[in-house]
Amino acid sequence: MLAAVRTLVWMPFFYGGSALLVSFAALVAPFSRDGFVAIVRSWAGWNRYCARVLLGQRVRVEGDLPAGPAFFLFKHEDQFETIDMPMLLVRPVVFAKQELFNIPLWGRLAHVYGLISIERTAGASALRAMRKAALGAMAQGRPLVLFPEGTRVPHGEQPPIHSGFAGIYKLLGLPVYPVALDSGRLKRGWRRYPGVITYRVGPVIPPGLAREEAEALAHRAINALNRPL
Repeated sequence: MLAAVRTLVWMPFFYGGSALLVSFAALVAPFSRDGFVAIVRSWAGWNRYCARVLLGQRVRVEGDLPAGPAFFLFKHEDQFETIDMPMLLVRPVVFAKQELFNIPLWGRLAHVYGLISIERTAGASALRAMRKAALGAMAQGRPLVLFPEGTRVPHGEQPPIHSGFAGIYKLLGLPVYPVALDSGRLKRGWRRYPGVITYRVGPVIPPGLAREEAEALAHRAINALNRPL
């Protein structure tokens, strides 16, 4: 009952504040790139603040997340981590499925921020454009983030990694930093529970491995906290 009450209080505060911040970002984006980036980080801060104060959720990071340009893989169990990325990394560039860019307003702002579209049926030219965008972001000192499962996965489930990871891994030729997390452990249906959301940085995956080996290492690392409820 307490979790239900807390969640019902959290919903209007978080989503109402998010709507205001996204609208403000849309107004600022044409005039100030730095101001726009600052608002995006403020949204991430608002996400954490509402989780901590209204839901009783705290964040813990185990291991070191390297600063600067790097390629990260994250487990994906809740919307929390997608919004939280700017609190963990500096101006992260996320590989996102093409459908998200069709969302009114949000999709346009995602392009402005520098998110990279993944087209599941992409041809060679699209792959080259994706590689160019990724290397361009890293040249600016920005980290790359991929959620290799492609969508949110309930805590306790370990679906195979999508083929997109292998393609990007081969295209970029970079070491990979896999990160496990357990945000879904604090969610049952629409109710959210207090506790600690843990990010755990796994062993670095070197470039140049065979696809099967790279996927196996990545799958094991991002599911390190994925225990059945």
